[in-house]
Amino acid sequence: MSASATLLPAIARPAVEDLHWLSSDHCAAPVLDLLGDLGWAIVDTPEANVHATSPDGRVCVGWLPEDPAAWKRDIVWHVRVQPSEVGDAWVQEFGVHTPAEAVAGFLAALVTHSSR
Repeated sequence: MSASATLLPAIARPAVEDLHWLSSDHCAAPVLDLLGDLGWAIVDTPEANVHATSPDGRVCVGWLPEDPAAWKRDIVWHVRVQPSEVGDAWVQEFGVHTPAEAVAGFLAALVTHSSR
C-alpha cells in the first residue's frame, strides 16, 4: 500500500435512507472540541467570540457570532493559515449557515495534511 493511500480517509457509504444532510445549528462545539483535543490555545472574548491558535502559531481560527464586521460579510468562521515564515498567508471563511461539522472536517483535513 502506498503512503498516500494510508493518509486518505475511509470511504463511508451509508444507505440512502440513513442520509441526513447537515444544517447549521449555530453551535461551535464540533470545531472547538476538535481544536481543544489537538492542544490548540482557545480564548473566549468578552463579546462571546472565540479564537483558537495552533500549537505552532501558524493557524488561527475565529468563531465570530458577535462580530459586526463578520456579520456584514455574512461569515461566522474565519480560518487564517501562515504556511511558512516566507510564504503568503491564506484565508478561508465560512458563512453563518455552514454546519460546524463541515468546518471541523475542513480543519481535520488541514491538520492531517499539514506535514506535507
